[in-house]
Amino acid sequence: MDVTFTKLAGRYQIAVDRSVGAPLAPRNGPGHSDAVPHDVAHLLVEIEAGIRGGVYGRLAAADGDDGMFWPADPAARRTSLRKRRPPTPEESADMARSERLASLTVALWEVARGRRRPDPAWPGAVGSSGVDTGLLDRLFERYDDFAGRWAALDPGGSITLAWPFPEGTGRRRRTTR
Repeated sequence: MDVTFTKLAGRYQIAVDRSVGAPLAPRNGPGHSDAVPHDVAHLLVEIEAGIRGGVYGRLAAADGDDGMFWPADPAARRTSLRKRRPPTPEESADMARSERLASLTVALWEVARGRRRPDPAWPGAVGSSGVDTGLLDRLFERYDDFAGRWAALDPGGSITLAWPFPEGTGRRRRTTR
């Protein structure tokens, strides 16, 4: 599965290309960042931490509409809505972990790179973050690389990142660790 992030004026768009499931409509991402957009942080966190039940693992599984993305074809969208399923407890835990790590590690990276003022309340200090230092090092390296490439893009330019784990079958499955 490939995920393409397109820089727009004051926002960004996400397009997902996967080999299973209905083709998905591109959607705008939440908020804006000149360095590491929120959905990019989710993707990099889920890759580096091996989170398979977060945003991108669920998209790759293609085993049910969960409302984050939707099929491009209106008929497929209606079918998808009828087949909507709640996340499993494992997927919910993975999503919570992904959300926490994406928000926290980008904030820590911004402090470390002088993009944000340090604040003991949020994000606190790296040492007291509870995040494994090896994971933080890998994420900071990935954020540095992405931020440099993103800053060089003009509006309309894109960066495509690959989801490195196997895609699903399109049938309902449960997350395994």
